[in-house]
Amino acid sequence: MFDFLTINPTAFEIGPISVRWYGILITTGIILAFLVVQKEMVKRGMHPDFLTDLLIWAVPISIISARIYYVIFSWDSYRDNPADIFKIWEGGIAIHGALIGAFLTTYFFTKKRGISFWKVVDIAVPGILIGQIIGRWGNFINQEAHGGPVSEQFLENTWIPNWIMNQMTIEGVTYHPTFLYESLWNVVGLIIVLILRRVRLKRGEIFFFYLIWYSIGRYFIEGMRTDSLYGGDLRAAQIVSILAILFGASMFVYRRFIKKVKVNYLDK
Repeated sequence: MFDFLTINPTAFEIGPISVRWYGILITTGIILAFLVVQKEMVKRGMHPDFLTDLLIWAVPISIISARIYYVIFSWDSYRDNPADIFKIWEGGIAIHGALIGAFLTTYFFTKKRGISFWKVVDIAVPGILIGQIIGRWGNFINQEAHGGPVSEQFLENTWIPNWIMNQMTIEGVTYHPTFLYESLWNVVGLIIVLILRRVRLKRGEIFFFYLIWYSIGRYFIEGMRTDSLYGGDLRAAQIVSILAILFGASMFVYRRFIKKVKVNYLDK
């Protein structure tokens, strides 16, 4: 069924420097996210330079926090070789760590600028999803973040294209393309968010929807993966997903029914 031809993770080389598809896809995701979010921010009455100023801080901090998160939950691999912590080019970053770093940076940045944090993260949600959708295809090319082996019956019943299953076939064994499941889950989430932006939701509620939606999908998809980070006996991503769902749901209830926020997403 498969010819087992896989995609080379290296796109091209410039002298001794190897440019990998993973980096190209991540960069593409950031650029597209920037364009989408920038357009909406200006539409919502924000200064055109605000997002650029924010990203100058948010991007490097997110990369650092993504690495810190990974190292914390993989400490056994670094305990005896702490110098390896800085070898980020060898892999080892986590999306939850990046998101935590990005949200904390945005909180303090908006506080300093006197701008509503909830307004900014609401606007940013589509961009975040776009980045996640594209970024997961970097995992596909690297043949990582996959699930367990799939049966022949699964392959016979699936509509997944052969070229995807080819790349998910490693040393003769074909694995669940969990990268694809998460990417498609986020595509659906993006469509819903774009629809919700036309509804008079209260400020912050698009962000809460994102937290809940992404975390529900990530919780179940994480349970299929074979490369999970663990906190004790539990998968770290599932723990964070549960906390994010509880936070998003409780903040939605608090702000809508207790604090009774009056400002809507569509308000400038």
